[in-house]
Amino acid sequence: MKLSILMPVYNEEERIADALKQALAVEYPCEIELVVVDDGSRDGTGEVLGRADDARLRVITHQRNAGKGAAIRTAVANAEGEYMVILDADLEYDPQDIPKLLAPVLDGRATVVYGNRTFGSHSAYSFWYVMGNKGVTMAANVLFNSYIGDLETCFKLMPVELYRSLDVRSRGFGMEAEVTGKLLRRRIRPYEVPISYRARGREEGKKITWRDGVEALWILGRERTRRRPADPQR
Repeated sequence: MKLSILMPVYNEEERIADALKQALAVEYPCEIELVVVDDGSRDGTGEVLGRADDARLRVITHQRNAGKGAAIRTAVANAEGEYMVILDADLEYDPQDIPKLLAPVLDGRATVVYGNRTFGSHSAYSFWYVMGNKGVTMAANVLFNSYIGDLETCFKLMPVELYRSLDVRSRGFGMEAEVTGKLLRRRIRPYEVPISYRARGREEGKKITWRDGVEALWILGRERTRRRPADPQR
């Protein structure tokens, strides 16, 4: 199996070199590729990416910022692996956890795996950020009669062809809710494994806002009212 690690990047000049180094240093149980989409960065992110040298790395550039969802859509279109997982470049997620997500797939226990953040004590956490995440996740559970622990997690591992079949159209952070809503509408329940997480604050460049939470609720409601596909991919 080959895993495509998809990394959307926007104005992460200070972190992108470390993000690449960490992602490529992991001992994966399968072949991998790292597909980075520079989503119209206006700082020195492009220059840092231009100096990166690894046969497993491919860099694609958007001339203008289009949003995380659009960057992932580009990455998925260019992915060559059978499976994919999203890894943000902000160093909040630890790529050392990716093999833990792969384990249920390689063992034949799951097809879709989510990394579940525990939201334990941490000085960088915002109360409203955590409560917003829990609220959106609860809304998904109520609407789809499911019990997932972390809808907004970046770590969503699944077959590339499954993601393509979801036809995710949200250009921004709403893609997280759209992916989960479409999976749950197809009655595909993600298998969850605990992961580590280091939250960064607004002053460090945190981009998601309360508006993204409102959009996520709207997207979940929209997906709940749509008819389930006749031949869902499981």
